[in-house]
Amino acid sequence: MDFQRSHRVGDQIQKEISVLLVKGLKDPRIGFVTITGVEVTPDLHLARVFFTVMGDAKARRESEAGLKSSIPFIRRELGKRLRMRYTPDLLFEYDTSVDYGSRIDHLLQEIQGEQTDDSSNSGKD
Repeated sequence: MDFQRSHRVGDQIQKEISVLLVKGLKDPRIGFVTITGVEVTPDLHLARVFFTVMGDAKARRESEAGLKSSIPFIRRELGKRLRMRYTPDLLFEYDTSVDYGSRIDHLLQEIQGEQTDDSSNSGKD
């Protein structure tokens, strides 16, 4: 309840950055980036922007470098669109939750495959 405004500002920042990624940014280093979430501090001075990238580690590094170099442009555009007294500073961080989730899915599939093999082998004996 105390930080409801920061949640709304974070949601709006996420929408605006997603639009800017599609239409506004022309940096060739930025690949297929998805903004997964934005956390804004209660004083609205810092916004942590979490993103994922389709591709390998090289694509991730290049996209991260492109996003960091475009922070002034994105912040200026956010200032125009959000109409806030102070536009939050932006900090881009790679979101590891998607990788973590796919690793858990992979491990669960391996366990399920092993259980299927064990049950088929025990039925033959």
